[in-house]
Amino acid sequence: MRGWLTLTLGLLAVVIGAVWTVQGLGYVSGSAMTDERIWAVIGPIVALAGLVVIWLGLRSRRRR
Repeated sequence: MRGWLTLTLGLLAVVIGAVWTVQGLGYVSGSAMTDERIWAVIGPIVALAGLVVIWLGLRSRRRR
């Protein structure tokens, strides 16, 4: 069960990071985050962290 949880959280972080990135770059409007450079920086960091969590989740599933 733990492998599924880490994979789900990692995927969620990748999606949220991608949304924050496109909002920060101004491609998605209607938010206070639109055209704010900080979100264009934080977004890829969160997405990269999500990829690491996915990788760790896949590794833990293979070991069992």
